[in-house]
Amino acid sequence: MRDQSGDRRPLLRGASANLVRAGLSCGSLLVIGFTVLLAARVVVRLGPVTVAVAAALLVAALLLPVVDALRRIGIPRGLSAFITVLGLLAVLTGPLVLLGARVAGQFGDLGRQLDEGVGRTRSWLIRGPAPLDARQLDQLWRELRGALVDAAPAPVVGASLVAETLGAAALAVVLLFLLLKDGRQMWGWLVGRLPERHRGRADRAGRAGWAAVAGYVRGTVIIAAVDALGVGLALLVVGVPLVLPLALLTFVAAFVPIVGATLAGAAAVLVALVADGPVAALVVLAAVIGVQQVEGNLLQPLIMGRTVRLHPAVILIAVAAGTVLAGVAGAVAAVPLCAAAYQIALALSGEAGPASCTPSSPTH
Repeated sequence: MRDQSGDRRPLLRGASANLVRAGLSCGSLLVIGFTVLLAARVVVRLGPVTVAVAAALLVAALLLPVVDALRRIGIPRGLSAFITVLGLLAVLTGPLVLLGARVAGQFGDLGRQLDEGVGRTRSWLIRGPAPLDARQLDQLWRELRGALVDAAPAPVVGASLVAETLGAAALAVVLLFLLLKDGRQMWGWLVGRLPERHRGRADRAGRAGWAAVAGYVRGTVIIAAVDALGVGLALLVVGVPLVLPLALLTFVAAFVPIVGATLAGAAAVLVALVADGPVAALVVLAAVIGVQQVEGNLLQPLIMGRTVRLHPAVILIAVAAGTVLAGVAGAVAAVPLCAAAYQIALALSGEAGPASCTPSSPTH
């Protein structure tokens, strides 16, 4: 009789080898996942510092071409960086001062308009096509106001939050100046710490990632400005109050892909509903949808081009993960981080990324 053990032994050895390889792969994934989770916890723990560093990097990617332009006309790099930072502060504080003055001047009229708008909306909901019970509506309104009051931070917590915000803003400004002035030297020093055989590859990968971030930030600023202008003009034509704050909110919210535009549009529609009634709200809603359609179908492909080649599903997951890990700051930084990681992976794998030769890269 033929001994079958000799036939089975190679199969068992092959199965054991496959199990060993699968175990090693799973162990490697667990180690990588644990490392990423630990790094994320550290980043979240250092929240204000992380936000300051991320903000400085994103703004530096936007303003580096300005510094280069000033440098080409003969201004020293340190002075060019200082002038650029001062110009940025002037651009940011000017609208805020104007906004505060306008809101303060309209505060009394705004309170009266909101009271009247709440009354009109309540009457429409009670007598409209799908009437609601008045007592249930009043109870819902009281619960909503109570929830808003409970959600407001305590005075001590609010003061601590303001102090952390101001400290992070000051750190971001200083880091921005240093990045604009010495960013290339910093990158050269970092690459120089690597083994010589890896320096060229790391340099190309860093350039590709930086160019992706720069292209994303510049494109987002242009798209955000167009969105804010379109929504602001619609609010102005309809006669909705708080046009400037809502336009500014639309501009800022555009930096959170997909989710930000939806929330800003909902805020504009809600203000129009409360202030001017359902017809104005419907007009504003149509304008917001029109602006978002123009953005998604025309501006995004035209302005972004192939700089950020990420599927909308990837963007949505990245925004959700960033929000869970680091709140609004994580949602803002998630997409440029993913875009940079994708371009770095392409450069390391030997494929030419579309943004790898952008002149605003850190080592150009």
